[in-house]
Amino acid sequence: MDEPGNSPEIIGGIEITHPARPVFPGAGVTKADIARYYQRTWPLMSGHLKDRPVSLVRCPGGMADDCFFQKHPFQGMAGEIATLPVKETSGETGDYLLFPSLRSLLTAVQFGTIEFHLWGARKDRLERPDRLVFDLDPGDGVTFGQVRAGAHEVAERLEVAGLRSWPLLTGGKGIHVVVPLERRQGWEAMSAAAHGLALQMAGDAPARYVSSAAKAERTGRIFVDWLRNSRGATAICPFSLRARPGAPVATPVSWQGLGQVNGAAAFGIHARPGFPASPKSDPWEGYDRVRQSISKRVLRTLGAPG
Repeated sequence: MDEPGNSPEIIGGIEITHPARPVFPGAGVTKADIARYYQRTWPLMSGHLKDRPVSLVRCPGGMADDCFFQKHPFQGMAGEIATLPVKETSGETGDYLLFPSLRSLLTAVQFGTIEFHLWGARKDRLERPDRLVFDLDPGDGVTFGQVRAGAHEVAERLEVAGLRSWPLLTGGKGIHVVVPLERRQGWEAMSAAAHGLALQMAGDAPARYVSSAAKAERTGRIFVDWLRNSRGATAICPFSLRARPGAPVATPVSWQGLGQVNGAAAFGIHARPGFPASPKSDPWEGYDRVRQSISKRVLRTLGAPG
């Protein structure tokens, strides 16, 4: 039974129980605030989220309780959330989560979801990825300005290879450089291209970059994380909230706009990011229309191993 003043509330057609429950206590953000945020933001998220297997970060008791990563259906999950059978590397088949509608997204919020993480491929062609992601992940002692410079360097190297890219503030410490792709090649080619660029940067500037995930090697350097580009790996969805103090949001920005922010968590739930009304000022203008792929030339230019 709900405590007085905290009875269920209908948001986007979904019953949200305990709507006044604090989820980010320090920021004054409640469960209902999160549901309303995703209701407002669905038109911006849906093009990235729909038709992809999605993994969740759930915090049913709020940030003061334990949070956990979940990629398969959970007990009590309502029918609004769809599932997709996927054959895993082990040979077994597992059901993965799909979010085809606002109601499905809000159902996940009702179950304590804060973050949404995407596969790099869509359900109709799971073996043909359509987005390449580099995560510039700073070690201790690295400033945001250095991370920003690293993101620009990734973009410049991609440009030389013939690939356009767009930056995403992760809502944490780093920046994602996202490359939309035509679905021509498989996971092996995409992973090789990503690995090659990371090796190039670490080889050319070992004092600034590292291509290894080992945390002991990251102090004072940026890990050019290329590992999000393999089958089953995920990356944070644009406009997803992050389960971090202050309720920050993973926010798309333009390359010019990147120079005007002072951190990867510059935008939060109370300063809701969104594309302005004019398409001319869309920070990811052209993202949906670009036609590019991981060609042999791209693999050579990026120094793909093998």
